[in-house]
Amino acid sequence: MIHRSFRILALGALSLALLSGCQLPRQKLAPQEHFDSSSTYSRSFGATPSETCEAARRALLSQGYLINTATKDLVDGRKNFQPAVDTHVQMEIRIVCAPETRSGKSTLGFVTAQQDRFSLKKSATAASLGVGAVGSVSLPFAASDDSLVRIGSETIATQEFYDRLFQLINRFLLDEEEEEGQQDGGGRPPHPDQPAA
Repeated sequence: MIHRSFRILALGALSLALLSGCQLPRQKLAPQEHFDSSSTYSRSFGATPSETCEAARRALLSQGYLINTATKDLVDGRKNFQPAVDTHVQMEIRIVCAPETRSGKSTLGFVTAQQDRFSLKKSATAASLGVGAVGSVSLPFAASDDSLVRIGSETIATQEFYDRLFQLINRFLLDEEEEEGQQDGGGRPPHPDQPAA
């Protein structure tokens, strides 16, 4: 009786040791984010949040982006590229406009751009043909089903990319200011019969 309980205990301890030995050590990943005090993704604009986001919307539209969302404090746009026959790239840009001061006349624009890569995967289709004496025979068709499979996704971190986008937003802001200045300063011309003041 003692030998049997000792055997059970020994087998239990051995199985626990084997199970713990089979576990693979977890691979530690280095942190991907450093939280630098960089202004890569943000820029100050001398306009209200709604004016800044409207300029951002026009900037994306001018580059062929399809606008998914456009509110007074958020713009989201998407554009598709095909650099190769079997490769598809989708770029999504999100711009958040937050007031920088209490007056709301200065805005902090935050921009992030994400790029997703897709690959074209082909899978041949086959059909079964019933034959009386033999049964069913599987015959491959020449046609194939094509599907896009996402193979990668990354946030764009290039300073020059965001600099060019911020410059474009600023240009549309200046265009809006010029239009407003012309509307405010350009009153009705005097009537020909009315003497100039």
